[in-house]
Amino acid sequence: MKALVLSGGSGTRLRPFSYSMPKQLIPIANKPVLEHVVEDIRDLGVREVGIIVGDRADQISEVIGDGSRLGVEVTYIPQDKPRGLAHCVSLARPFLGDDDFVMYLGDNMLPDGVRDIAEEFRTVRPAAQVVVHKVPDPRAFGIAELDGEGKVLRLVEKPQEPTSNLALVGVYFFTPAVHEAVASIRPSARGELEITDAIQWLLTQGHRVDAREYHGYWKDTGRAEDVLDCNRHLLGGLEPGIFGQVDAASEVGPQVRIEADAIVIASRIEGPAIVGAGTVIEGGHIGPNTSIGRDCTVRDSRIRDSIVLDGAMITRVPGIHGSLIGRNATVDAGDEAGASHRLVVGDHTRIEVAA
Repeated sequence: MKALVLSGGSGTRLRPFSYSMPKQLIPIANKPVLEHVVEDIRDLGVREVGIIVGDRADQISEVIGDGSRLGVEVTYIPQDKPRGLAHCVSLARPFLGDDDFVMYLGDNMLPDGVRDIAEEFRTVRPAAQVVVHKVPDPRAFGIAELDGEGKVLRLVEKPQEPTSNLALVGVYFFTPAVHEAVASIRPSARGELEITDAIQWLLTQGHRVDAREYHGYWKDTGRAEDVLDCNRHLLGGLEPGIFGQVDAASEVGPQVRIEADAIVIASRIEGPAIVGAGTVIEGGHIGPNTSIGRDCTVRDSRIRDSIVLDGAMITRVPGIHGSLIGRNATVDAGDEAGASHRLVVGDHTRIEVAA
């Protein structure tokens, strides 16, 4: 089995971050979403991974490289602009050949893994197998209608009157039969080749399409609030440890990881939290559910329930919560500032928050 990872989208819901970096590289617990995805695929026993990339291909390849660091072999497949998930399958045909494959959206987080679902696909080998998850409001998703045996009867995109609460989570397993389906469909009303249309074509032609429910934590990291929620979840399972320097005037909780070359001076860090390599925390209070990236500086500031990306500098801000602070951003405050702030600050941006 091979894998096809889709990482070419523009990420409009994550602006201003997606103006300067692919949404798939947003860090969750100090690791890019795409890296989490590739590791999940590796844990399925898959070693050959094709990644669909758009105009930010150089940034993605800089992080993932040839895949050897993550235990896989990566092939990059360029796409000039988003043209639909089924179009990605068509582009990847030379890479996929006649192998079965798993297709994984590069901004999806399924930290509990789909190993059992993959093994069932390998054993049964339906033409396609979709992964579904129960959601409270199916109208926002593509949904699958199933029979009593878990076979798909119909796929419906964002139904106004849903007959099922099983949402498609962005992980699909296919045999080579899908290539004929992709070649047989036409662009949808929005001008894209939809993978749901290709799967529906398989159903119409009498092919077997199964659905298997994923019961673990799932998040599409397309919005800032989803990124923060996912960060909370992953930090809850963080392996703690102090590998940097912590002075005697500091207090570090039990669910905290401080990476090598980080320095903590006269500060309090409550877990779960992670402090990246080379970061300096001085006179700070880092609250629960916070990820501080590499080479950051946090002085005389309080931060909780937030993600701070590499190289950011935060000084004299007594309250930051529920925030995303971009790479090499600077956040400062006046001498008497006392308010708590919820911020979304893009890369290389400098702001001064009011009191």
